[in-house]
Amino acid sequence: MRFMATYDWMETVRNTNQWLGATASAMGSYPATGLVPNPFFQVLAAWGDVTERSFARMVVKPDWGIDTVVAEDGRDHVVQVDKVQERAFGDLIHFKAVGRAPRPRRVLLVAPMSGHYATLLRSTVKSLLTDCEVFITDWHNARDIPASEGKFDVEDYTRYLVDFMKALGPDTHVIAVCQPAPLALAATALLAEEQPDAQPRTLTLIGGPIDPNAAATDVTDFGRSVTMGQLEELVIQRVGFKYKGVGRMVYPGLLQLSSFMSMNADRHGQAFFDQIMNVAKGDAADHDKHNKFYDEYLAVMDMTAEFYLSTVERVFKSAEIASNTFTVEGKVCDAGKIRDVAVMVVEGENDDISAPGQCLAALDLLTNLPDAKKAAHLEPGAGHYGIFAGKSWRNNIRPLVLDFIDANASVKTPARPAPKATATKSRSDDQAVPEKADDRTAV
Repeated sequence: MRFMATYDWMETVRNTNQWLGATASAMGSYPATGLVPNPFFQVLAAWGDVTERSFARMVVKPDWGIDTVVAEDGRDHVVQVDKVQERAFGDLIHFKAVGRAPRPRRVLLVAPMSGHYATLLRSTVKSLLTDCEVFITDWHNARDIPASEGKFDVEDYTRYLVDFMKALGPDTHVIAVCQPAPLALAATALLAEEQPDAQPRTLTLIGGPIDPNAAATDVTDFGRSVTMGQLEELVIQRVGFKYKGVGRMVYPGLLQLSSFMSMNADRHGQAFFDQIMNVAKGDAADHDKHNKFYDEYLAVMDMTAEFYLSTVERVFKSAEIASNTFTVEGKVCDAGKIRDVAVMVVEGENDDISAPGQCLAALDLLTNLPDAKKAAHLEPGAGHYGIFAGKSWRNNIRPLVLDFIDANASVKTPARPAPKATATKSRSDDQAVPEKADDRTAV
C-alpha cells in the first residue's frame, strides 16, 4: 500500500462522498419537492446534509473555539492563542487571558499524536483555564509537513517534550493524556539526567500505556497479533500530490478513522441514522450534541510512518518504557533518576483503551522517588474519554489534580473548596463518587 496512488484514491473517495452529499442536499431541497406528499425528498436532503458535513470535516482542523474566560473580577477576558515555540512537527502554544493577572499554576498539557488534533482536549483546556496558565502541544498534520523536514519518531517526540519543558521552566506542571504518557515520563527522566533544574514540579499521567502488558485490551491484542512488516504493508502510505508533504510516508488519518469507527460500528451507525432523521424532521441544530462530537471526532490527521511504527515496536511490542530501557539518541531514559518530580497516575475503571494497571506501572519505575511524592487515582465507572474530558474529569479528577499540583508547587495558590475525593497512593482506598461510564472512543 506504500504508494501515492493509494493515498490519492482514499482522498478521491472522501471527496466524492462529500460531493454526493452536497448533490443530494441540493436535489432534495428544490421548492417543487414540497408538492410531493412523501417524506422521501426531506430524507434525501437530510442524508445529503449529514453526509456532506461528515466527509468535509475529515480534512479540516477544528478551531479551538475558546474565546473568553471569566476571571476573579467577574469579567470576561478575551483568550488569545500565542505560539511560545514553533517547530516543524508541532508548536507549543499558550492560551493567554488578556488583561488577567498570570495564574501561579503553569500547566503543560501534552496532547496525543494518535489520529486526532490537540483540539480533542478543548474541554480539558477550558476546565483548567480558569485556575491555570495553560500551555499545550499542538501537533501538526504530517501531510502538511514537507518531506525535506526529515523524520519524526518517538525519540524526536520525546526531544520536543524536553525542549518544551525547558522553555516553560521548572515551575511547570505537566499533564500527559493517553498515548504520550510513556514519552512524557521518558522526557522527564531525560531531563533528570541532563538538566535536573529544568524538571517540572509535577507530572500527571492520565490513562497512558506505560506497561501495555499489565492489562490486555483490544489495542494490545492487535499489537501482538501482527508483525511490524505486516503493519507497514497494511497501513503505511505516501502522501499524495494534493498536500505539501507529498511523498512523505504516513499512517493516513482516513485509514485511522476507519479503524476508530469499526471499533464501535453499530453505535456510530445508529448515531448517524438518528441524526439524519432529526435533520429530516427539523429537530437538529448546527451545534447540537451530535455535531459537536463528530465535528471533532471525524477531523483526523496523518501521523508520520516512523512515529507510528516506532510507537508500536518500542512502546507496545518491546515494552521499552515498562522495562526502563527506552533510549533517546543512545541515552537511557532511566525513570529511577527522577527524585524530585511528584508523579500522579489517573486511570478509569472501565477504560478499554489503556486498562487499569497499564498507567499505574509508572509508579513502580520511580524507584528513587519518595512515596510522599507518588499518588494514584482509579475513577469508578469511568471510561477512557471520561477521565480527561467527561463528567468524571470535571467533578472528581480535575479537583484532585489541582490539589496535587498545589501540594507540590513552589508557589502556593489560594485554597479552594474541598473536592469530592482525595488522591491516594492505593487505588483500593479511592472513595470517588461512581458515575456511569461516558467513554466515547480512544484518543
